[in-house]
Amino acid sequence: MGRTGYDYAPSSKTLPPVVGPGEFIFSVTGLDHGHIFGQTNGLIDAGGTLKYVYDPDPKKLDDFLTRYPQAERTGSVEEILADEETMCVASANVPCDRGPLGVRVMEAGKHYFTDKSPFTTLAQLEEARAAVAATGKRYMVYFSERLHNESSMKATELIRSGTIGEVLQVINLAPHRMSKGARPDWFFEKAKYGGILTDIGSHQFEQFLAFTGATDGTVNFARVANFTAPDKPGLEDFGEASLTMNTGASCYCRIDWLTPDGLRVWGDGRVFVVGTKGTIEIRKYIALARQEPGNKLFLVNGEEEQEIDCDGTTGFPFFGEMILDLLNGTEKAMTQEHIFKAAELSMIAQQMADGK
Repeated sequence: MGRTGYDYAPSSKTLPPVVGPGEFIFSVTGLDHGHIFGQTNGLIDAGGTLKYVYDPDPKKLDDFLTRYPQAERTGSVEEILADEETMCVASANVPCDRGPLGVRVMEAGKHYFTDKSPFTTLAQLEEARAAVAATGKRYMVYFSERLHNESSMKATELIRSGTIGEVLQVINLAPHRMSKGARPDWFFEKAKYGGILTDIGSHQFEQFLAFTGATDGTVNFARVANFTAPDKPGLEDFGEASLTMNTGASCYCRIDWLTPDGLRVWGDGRVFVVGTKGTIEIRKYIALARQEPGNKLFLVNGEEEQEIDCDGTTGFPFFGEMILDLLNGTEKAMTQEHIFKAAELSMIAQQMADGK
């Protein structure tokens, strides 16, 4: 577990590959965020074959090729888009560029797998909706806080099996370490990252939909602030939002860049879920002030109370399910509407916080 969220790149062999070599070929472009390594790990672990990589920054390319020497360096995005073998393009470029790149990828006849946040404006979302409808290709998103964390995946499994009954409330606390000196310039430019509720918040809104089973929601309250970085006026280091989902469930998130330097990991992320028959607390990354690992889940229902160590329990099924979805035209991993709704709600909340 790294001390900075941008280098969070899990890998797991808990689940077997879903395809053999050459059956699902993907290429990579846009190495602006370290999440690209988590995206690439997930696809390779599920059996995907990495073919090409491109980025205009030679240093980023060299770093990527050190980790994945099987990839072939190309000279442009266009080479990747023209490659007939590449079925999917994965990217973690600057957030404001993710939507437009996704449209280009789908219009070139390929699926797209981008880091969150998938968009920075509602107009970009509508352009992507239109491209999905016109091309039949998918616009997939790496919501790593749930999809690449076994305690979150275990909670998803338990909630969907009815272990705690109907979900009434979700509270999601998502602190992150800023690591100001290590961040690129775009990290501090709101037009490029979209605001804290659009960016980190897209994780939380995806979890609201996943844990409640909702398909929509209403934003009741949203606020953003810059409390600690007056030298970076474009930064928002704090955000919060309250929603009522169309299931009736209440949801709240607090997100920030305020993780103290004394914490061993980049953030003490926690989720609290209240159901009609029980409760779940997810401690994603750390057992605070203890040497034991994080990645735990605490369950209470009508029969018992449990502490569940989640390491090795679920693996990361999203990546294999996504590959099979892209090959077969199914939607087991995540529906396109779920992805777009998570992004839409996060941007609506950002607009409310911005007073628009």
